Amino acid sequence: MRNDPFSRSPQQRRGLFGNIRWWVLLLAAGYAAFYWFSNRAVDPYTGEKVLIDSSLDASQEKALGLQAYQQILSQERPLGPDEQVSRDVRAIAERLIAKVDVVETALAQEHGLQPAHFARDFEWEVNVIPSEQANAFCLPGGKMAVYTGLIPVARTRDAMAVVMGHEIAHALLRHGAQRMAQQKLTQIGQVAGAASGMDAQQQQMMMSAMGYGYLLPYARSHETQADEVGLMLAAAACFDPREAVPLWQRMGQAGGGQSPPEFASTHPNPGTRIQNLQALMPKALEYRQKFCEQAR
Repeated sequence: MRNDPFSRSPQQRRGLFGNIRWWVLLLAAGYAAFYWFSNRAVDPYTGEKVLIDSSLDASQEKALGLQAYQQILSQERPLGPDEQVSRDVRAIAERLIAKVDVVETALAQEHGLQPAHFARDFEWEVNVIPSEQANAFCLPGGKMAVYTGLIPVARTRDAMAVVMGHEIAHALLRHGAQRMAQQKLTQIGQVAGAASGMDAQQQQMMMSAMGYGYLLPYARSHETQADEVGLMLAAAACFDPREAVPLWQRMGQAGGGQSPPEFASTHPNPGTRIQNLQALMPKALEYRQKFCEQAR
C-alpha cells in the first residue's frame, strides 16, 4: 500500500495536539497576566495594589448593588421603618456613615496617599430583615440590611456597630468589584482548560489548586481588611471598639464552634480574627480619642 506523505502517525497527532494544548494554555496565561497588570489600582484604605476592572465605574457598581438589593428585599420582606429595631439600626448606620470620609482620609494619609472618596456618591439605605440568621450585609452603593438573628448575638449597640462597620467596609474597599475581576480570571482559566483539551478531572484539579492557592487567601484578606476599616469606623463614630473581641467570641459560639480549617475557608478562623482585632485595638482607641467628639 502506498504511503501518504501527508498522513501523520498516531504518535505524531498526539504530539501536535499536545503542542496546541500548551499554546492555548500559554496564550490564556498571557491574557490573564495582561488583564491582571492593566487593571491594578492602589486602594487608599490599605495602601495595597488591588485588581479592579477599569471598565467598571461607580455608577455601574451602584446599579449592580441596587439590583441585588431589590431582589433580596422582594424575597425577604423587611420590617417597617418605624419599628423600634429599625430606628435603632438606622441610628447606628448614620453615625458610622458620618465618619466614612474622616476614616478614609486618615487611613490614606497613613499610606502617603490621597483619599478617593469613592463612597460620596453612595445612596445609603438600611433595612432590618426578620430572620434567624446572625448576619448583615452592605452592597456596592450603600444598600444595607441587618438580620434580626444578629441582635441577640451582638447584644449591645457597640457590638452591632462593629458588625455594621465591617459590612460597610466591604463596600468602601470595593470588594465586590474585586471579586468580579477575580471571577473573570477564573473564567479565563476555565475556558483555557476546556479549550486545551483537559478532561473534567484535570480541569477540577486545576481549579482546586487555584482556589486553595489564590481565591481563598484572597477572600480571607478581604475579611481582615474589612475588620480593620470597620473597627476604625466604629471607633471614630464613638462606639467602643473593645466590644469586637467578645462579639466574635459569641459569633463563634453561635456557629456551634465548628469551622473548616482556615486554608479551606473564605474567612479567618475565630482565633486568628480575635488576635488581629486585639492587635488593632490600640489604633482603634486612638481613632476614638481623635475623631469621637464625645471622647475628648
